Amino acid sequence: MNPESRSPEEHAPVPEGPAEDEAVREVSAREGRTHWRRALAVAVPALLVAGGTGTAMASGALAVGLRIQDRPVDFTTSSLYGTQYGAAVVDQAVVGPDGSAGTVRVLRMGFADGMINGLCLSQKQQIGGATYTLMLTLGDDNPGSWEIRTKNTVLDLKNATGVLDMDGIVDLNTNGADVKTVKDASGAYVVNPLDSPQHRFGIQARYAKFDRIVGTAQDFQLPGLLTAPGLKLSVRPGAVACPAPPAPTGTPGTP
Repeated sequence: MNPESRSPEEHAPVPEGPAEDEAVREVSAREGRTHWRRALAVAVPALLVAGGTGTAMASGALAVGLRIQDRPVDFTTSSLYGTQYGAAVVDQAVVGPDGSAGTVRVLRMGFADGMINGLCLSQKQQIGGATYTLMLTLGDDNPGSWEIRTKNTVLDLKNATGVLDMDGIVDLNTNGADVKTVKDASGAYVVNPLDSPQHRFGIQARYAKFDRIVGTAQDFQLPGLLTAPGLKLSVRPGAVACPAPPAPTGTPGTP
């Protein structure tokens, strides 16, 4: 937005409140407070589509589900550990900028029960001709706590780097449609939970631990976050990447 085009009301100062954080002050100083509040109102719904998020942000913990979809989101985490790990190649439906429908090929990963050791999500948005980054972080600064707990986690990965360790009975090149991973309310495995076509590459293992992940997800589903302390949401000017994840320490599930 051109500063000269703003109305006198837009130049009027807005009283600061105790909840205003450093990110708010930084954006306010560079872009004007009215511009900041408009940017937040436009951009936040594009990143968060989980019910109850406002209450969760106020309490600093997210105890409902989180789902990010429709646009790719960059993410990092020190470690993702889970039981009944499954993965398969699928075609994820997407809508292009012009509204046209299409598909993108992704590796869909699932965990029946998961533990996440810190999580950062970032997504760039164009608002008023300027680039902003919406950033959501969950968890603490302890690389050995695996403080985020979730069930039936599903990630659609466009790309990711890290170290993947699998244990127990590991089946490689399983038919994608036969992969077993997430469960229904009764505890039974969902049939073809990853919605993979026949004869697509699949993997399943009793346990899996994916460390120091830096990646891009087309779709991110954490439907049952039981514990997620330290929730922070910010809008930052420019293109800002999540910090590099630290190496995890200790053993998942052990204090």
